[in-house]
Amino acid sequence: MMPAFIPGFEYDIFISYRHKDNKGDKWVSDFVEALKTELEAIFKEDISIYFDENPHEGLLETYDVDQSLMGKVKALVFIPILSQTYCDIRCFAWQKEFLTFMDFATTDDFGLDIKLTNGNVAKRILPIKIHEIDKADTEMVESAIGGKLRSIDFIYKASGVNRPLRRNEERPDDNVNKMAYRNQINKTANAIKEIIIAMKSMALIQGDKPERHSPGSQTHARSKERLPIKQKPIVKKWQLFLLVGILGAVGFYSYFYTKNEFVAEGEKYIAVLPLNNLSADPNNQFFADGIVEDLLTRLSTIEGFKVISRTSSERYRERGEKSLPQIAKELGVSYIIEGSVQRDANKTRINIQLIDAHRDAHIWSKYFDRDFKDIFKIQSEIAIDIAHELNTVLTPQQTTDIQRNRTENIKAYELYQLGRFYWNKRTINGYQTSIGYFEKAIAEDPNYGLAYAGLADTYNLMALQDFIDLKPGRDKAVTLALKALELDDRLAEAHTVIGSIYTNVDWSWEAAEKEYTMALNLNPNFSTVHHYYSEHLSIVGKHEEARKHINKALELDPLSFVIRHVSAKLYFGRGQFHEALAENQRCNELNKDHRWPAFYDFIINKYLDNGPEALAGFKRYASIIGVADPSKADSIYQTSGLNGLIRWGVEFSDSPIHKAEWYAYLGDNERALEMLEKAFQEEQFNAEFAFYYEFRDLYSSPRFNKILEQMHLPVH
Repeated sequence: MMPAFIPGFEYDIFISYRHKDNKGDKWVSDFVEALKTELEAIFKEDISIYFDENPHEGLLETYDVDQSLMGKVKALVFIPILSQTYCDIRCFAWQKEFLTFMDFATTDDFGLDIKLTNGNVAKRILPIKIHEIDKADTEMVESAIGGKLRSIDFIYKASGVNRPLRRNEERPDDNVNKMAYRNQINKTANAIKEIIIAMKSMALIQGDKPERHSPGSQTHARSKERLPIKQKPIVKKWQLFLLVGILGAVGFYSYFYTKNEFVAEGEKYIAVLPLNNLSADPNNQFFADGIVEDLLTRLSTIEGFKVISRTSSERYRERGEKSLPQIAKELGVSYIIEGSVQRDANKTRINIQLIDAHRDAHIWSKYFDRDFKDIFKIQSEIAIDIAHELNTVLTPQQTTDIQRNRTENIKAYELYQLGRFYWNKRTINGYQTSIGYFEKAIAEDPNYGLAYAGLADTYNLMALQDFIDLKPGRDKAVTLALKALELDDRLAEAHTVIGSIYTNVDWSWEAAEKEYTMALNLNPNFSTVHHYYSEHLSIVGKHEEARKHINKALELDPLSFVIRHVSAKLYFGRGQFHEALAENQRCNELNKDHRWPAFYDFIINKYLDNGPEALAGFKRYASIIGVADPSKADSIYQTSGLNGLIRWGVEFSDSPIHKAEWYAYLGDNERALEMLEKAFQEEQFNAEFAFYYEFRDLYSSPRFNKILEQMHLPVH
C-alpha cells in the first residue's frame, strides 16, 4: 500500500458505500477504477485509496473489524456514495465509516473544513450522489456535517427513472441532468486535488514535510516538531446520532436506537413471530395468536433466555420482502421461531421452526398432530424442545413453570389475548373494550388468575390517567390483583399491578419495591414490570437505575409505543430534550394518532425554542383530544406565541395536576403551586410530578417540599 501524502494518515481517500449499491453492474467498483485512472492523469504521485469490495455490513460494535477499520478511516478525503439506502442509522457504512470519519476529522489538526488555495472553503467529505435522495436523507447528512450538502452527482434521471449514471450510457441525451460520466469523474478528481493540495500546504506551514515514507514503512508518525493548529470544537458521535434522530431522517425501523443488531452467537435472545393460520376459518387466527402468547410465557420462565414481547414481534405479521435476518437484527435477537397452525374440528396441527438468525439456517423443525384438547401440553413440549435444542439445562422449577397452564380453557385464553390487545392501545375506548374481554374470559373460567390481573391492570391505568376517579379505581384494581394472586401466586402480572398501585396511589415505596422485585424474580422477561419499575425509580430519585430498567424494557419490547413514550418521558424529566424528542419521534412512528407523542412534540419543542414545530404538535394534540380549531391555534400563536397556546391549554385542562403543569410551563409558579396543593388535597394526584421537569423551579419552595415530605419522598 502506498502511504498517504501527509504523515499520520493511512490513506489519501476512503470510499464508503452500501454493499447493495455494488451488486449487479458493480457501479461502485467501476467508479473507483475510473477515478483511479483520472487521478493518475492529474497527480504526479500515486494516490492511495481505501475501497473494500466486501464491506462488513451489519457487524456488531464488538467485532474486531471495527478496530481495524478505525485506522483506515484516517484519510485525507472521505467519499460517501450517497444512494437511496446509504443514509440509514443501521447501515454499517453510515455508523462505522461516515460517523467515524466525522469524529476523526473534527478533532485532528486539520479539521473538517479546508481553506483552498483560491480562498474558498471545502469539506473533506466529498459526497458522490448516485440517486436523487429523500429530503429526510439530505437533512440527515446536513445535520451530521453541519452544513449544506454539496455533492458531485452521477444520476440518470428521466420520467420514472432514478438510477446511477453509467460509464457507457445507451441514450445519454435522455438524461434530464444532461451530465457526462467522464466529466463528472474529472470534476471529482479535481475536487480531490484541490483539497489535498490545500492540506499539504497547511502541513508545511505547521512544520510537517509532506514527503512520502518508504514503501516498507509501517507507520506514519507525525513530526515531533509540528506546531499544533487550533483545535476544532469536538463533536462526539452521540451528538451526531442525536441530530439524526431529531430530524427524523430515516425510515420507520431505523428509529429504534436500542442497538437492534444481531446479538453475539450463543446468546439466547428469541423472537416468536405470528404463526400462519392455515385453517379454512380465518377466525382461527386468534387461536394461532394465543399459541404465540402462551409459548412466549413459557419460554420467558427459562433462565438465560431473553424473549421479545409479542407487541414487537406482532409488527412482522405482514413482513413482505423482509428476510428473517433483517427481522432478527431489528428486534435484536439471535433466534427466531416461526411456523403455522391448522385447526380442523377437534384436531390441530402445529408446525414450529427454530431458526439461527446469524446463519439464516433452520436448527430444528417439528410437526405436532394432536387432539385440540391437548393444545397446552403441546406448547409445553415445544418450549422444552427449544430449550434442549439451545443446550439449556432446565431446573425442576423451570420445568414445572413451563408445564404449568394458566387456564385449561382455550376460549378463555383467546378472550384474554383480545383483552390485552385493546388494553395496550392506552386509550379510553381500548380500556373499555379490554374490560369486556377480560370479564368474558373470567366467565369462561372463573379460576383464570391472569384474566383478573388483566382487569386489575386496566382499572389501575384508567385511574392513573384520570379516566375514572383515582381512589375507587385503585380499590377495584387492588381487589382484582389480590384475587389473581389468590388463584395463582406466581403471576408476575399481578405483582406488577400492585407495585404500580403502591407507587402511584399509596406512596408505599418500600412495599412497591418488594412487589416489583417479586415480579422480576418470577419473570425477568416481562417488559411491563421493567417499565413500571423505571417510573417508580424516577419518582424516588434513582434516575440512573430508572434508565437501566426502561432500556431493559425496550430490549424486550423494542417496538412498544408505550415503553418508547415512557423512555421519552424519563429523558424529558431529566432535561435531556434532544434525547426526549428523538424518542418521541419513534412514538409518533408507532402510534401517530395518540395524544401523548403529540403533546410531547409541543412541549419539548417549546423548551427547545422550536416555535413552528411546537405549534404543529399543539394543533395535533388539541385535535386528538377533541378541543381544537386549528385556525384558532394559528391565530393565538401569531398574536401571543407559544405562551398564548399554553394559556389556552389551561382553559381546556380538566384536572388540577394538569393545570399545574400548564402554569409551570408559563413560569407562573404561584398558580402552579396552588394547583398542586389542590390536587393533593382532592386526592387526584400523580406521584410522577416529583420528577417532572416543568416543576424544577419549585424545588426550592417550602410548599413544594412539604408535599414531598407528606409523600415520604426526598425533598430537594
